[in-house]
Amino acid sequence: MAVTVDDRDATRTRGGVRIGIPPENRRQHVVKLFWTGLWLFYLSAPVLDLVRGGHSAGARTLGVLGLAAFVAAYLVLVLRAGSRAFLSRVLVALGVLAALATVLSLALGREWLVLFVYVAISSGAALPGEYSRWTVPAATALLTATALLVPDGNHYLVGLLLPALMGGFAMVGVQAMLRTTTQLSEARATVAQLAANEERLRMARDLHDLLGHSLSLITLKSELAGRMLPDHPDRAARQVADIEQVCRQALVDVREAVSGYRRPTLPGELAGARTALTAAGVTADLPTDAPGELLEETESALAWSLREAVTNVVRHSGAKRCTVTLEACQTLAGPVMELTVRDDGAGGPGNHGNGLTGLTERLEAVGGSLAAGPAGKTGFRLSARVPLGSSS
Repeated sequence: MAVTVDDRDATRTRGGVRIGIPPENRRQHVVKLFWTGLWLFYLSAPVLDLVRGGHSAGARTLGVLGLAAFVAAYLVLVLRAGSRAFLSRVLVALGVLAALATVLSLALGREWLVLFVYVAISSGAALPGEYSRWTVPAATALLTATALLVPDGNHYLVGLLLPALMGGFAMVGVQAMLRTTTQLSEARATVAQLAANEERLRMARDLHDLLGHSLSLITLKSELAGRMLPDHPDRAARQVADIEQVCRQALVDVREAVSGYRRPTLPGELAGARTALTAAGVTADLPTDAPGELLEETESALAWSLREAVTNVVRHSGAKRCTVTLEACQTLAGPVMELTVRDDGAGGPGNHGNGLTGLTERLEAVGGSLAAGPAGKTGFRLSARVPLGSSS
């Protein structure tokens, strides 16, 4: 089985691309090619040597072809870093880079020793850590040996050793950081899935405990009613009446259980909002405590408002910062609790969709109100109010 380089599936930034991650579209290719191309500035020494080094025509031809092949191989390795490339092919490409750097340095002079810095950096970017921790020092050792063979190469060696080592190991560190980030993201997803499974199991257990006894009793009384019906219809009628009562009570129990699962609370939603905003890369400015004097219905309405507002910020706004305030206010209609969610993004949904329509209905059911719209030139603001001390 062929050994492959590990995937580097880390979170991408909006509109850009991170180091160590293969680009997915043309824009990301252009951005990454631009930033990678900036570092090719250090190849100005070999280029100037070709122009003003006094080499023969054959030597210039060798230098141009060798430098073009070196740059092409380097760009392929760095731009594809993080993709599922065969390890053997990556090692062969790095060997070609090292060979080109050695041949060109020995043939054309000390100005070409800078190519070894690119060999070290590309090995750190394209190889897994267990390999690059050896290839980077190997590239540096090859640089040292070649510099000692090139006339006056030792004068360039001091200025190239540190960039080769630091650049190569910096890329090793970037790869390790991205790998750790990926593992943490996978672990968070696993924890969330386990939590959801545990919640399903808990609901299943609770429903079983609620309905198990009632359904057993209904089955027993139905059998009794069936046996009594021909000869004792009055006694059968009493059993049927008991069945009706048990069914009604079971329905009440189920409704109470489901309502308890579905009713959000402000402390829980504040914690969930902080987690969601942080995961989306949005700076969250949230209150640390929730008021405790709210009735269940009004707290639930505010909690649903907070959930919907934060969902819109994460999905639609592209914001960098989100501020949530929760404070008691005095109005002409009496004291109210006001929840305000404001972001600095491109704005919320253009029209009031099902989410905001549902929030309006929830708030009106407890005597509250909802206001949502743009906040100045940029950003979106949602304000939900519920009366204090009353549920209607």
